[in-house]
Amino acid sequence: MRTTWTFSSAGQLIFGPGAVKQLPEVIARLRLKRVLIVTDPHLIEAGLYDEVQRPLQEQVTVDVFAGGEAEPSLHAADTCVAHARGFEPDGLIGLGGGSNMDLAKITAAALAHGGAPREYLGEDRVPGPTLPLVCIPTTAGTGSEVSAAGVFTDAENNIKVGAMSNYLRPAAAVIDPRLTLTCPRKVTADSGIDALTHAIEAYTAVDYGEFPLPEGEHSLYQGRHPLGDCLAEKAIALVGEHLPRAVEHPDDLEARTAMSLAATLAGLAFSNVGVALVHALEYPVGGATHCSHGAGNGMLLPYVMRYNLPVRKQALVEVATLLGEDVSGLDDQQAAERAIEAVEKLNRKIGIPSRLRDLGAKREQIPEFAEKALKIARIVRVNPRVPKVREIVELLNGAY
Repeated sequence: MRTTWTFSSAGQLIFGPGAVKQLPEVIARLRLKRVLIVTDPHLIEAGLYDEVQRPLQEQVTVDVFAGGEAEPSLHAADTCVAHARGFEPDGLIGLGGGSNMDLAKITAAALAHGGAPREYLGEDRVPGPTLPLVCIPTTAGTGSEVSAAGVFTDAENNIKVGAMSNYLRPAAAVIDPRLTLTCPRKVTADSGIDALTHAIEAYTAVDYGEFPLPEGEHSLYQGRHPLGDCLAEKAIALVGEHLPRAVEHPDDLEARTAMSLAATLAGLAFSNVGVALVHALEYPVGGATHCSHGAGNGMLLPYVMRYNLPVRKQALVEVATLLGEDVSGLDDQQAAERAIEAVEKLNRKIGIPSRLRDLGAKREQIPEFAEKALKIARIVRVNPRVPKVREIVELLNGAY
């Protein structure tokens, strides 16, 4: 039984409306002279790239890679690395949603240590510090601005793959909720439910003392612990109260600020505690259907919560309360069910699909989804209930 747990984060966290104005100070502290900004055409068109780049012009030499894409492919990662090697930056800025920030992470690793992005997939494959990286989120959901992971689509094998290393955590995270005001409705919904998934999976994970790590193996994830609980609880409450407002009223800065905080807190929680079966299932589902990561997670979340209920009843009672449900007079089983119903209700309210078929999945793909998911040991072992293939096939058939 393990008796200790650890906690890691980005090197510096700057949060609040107007935070991006402190970017020149951050760049000066990191002593950067040539900076590559990794972003996408939509953020250039929206003017967010100019807001970040303009204050830096007199301070450093700036170049841009604008080839970011949703659910970025390994090909996009290769392209970004090739562009960066041509410019030879001494630091990077990831500007955008998790996709752009993840591209910046893997590029920072490849520039520091050579090779191709594929060489860093898996756990602890980054041998040392990367080029200094600053992450600036323009969505509220992934938590990539503080996490140790980058997620990519392996188009050849129809699955999402990840690189995980504490060396991938940014040197600084600059979180300015104003930058999320132009986020489209669907992206706001998908990224927000992603943050809730991160928080609930961290809050219901296997306990750190029982984390099933094989002898001699290392893992960034370590199971549920007290600090992760504190962060996840606050994130769950913030999402429950503010996500519908952020979706329905995109110019509501209070709701946007609350969601930015929720995403960062959930990112801090899951990147230490771990994500579990929802993410393991979303990787093959998302790889096959090309749905957004958030939409896939949100759709799968209530089904996995129901699967885990027998071993995480009390935690789900707390989730129900955090989501604003009145559980007075209910027994633990009923109160835990109320948590699942609250997530389903939230999904309906913000437009998250409720069935696998709504994402474009085919019933005949279900056995393959189950087999691929259970091979992702680094996150499956975080789940509080040890899944078997037949159980997951049953779960997915119920979700179809």
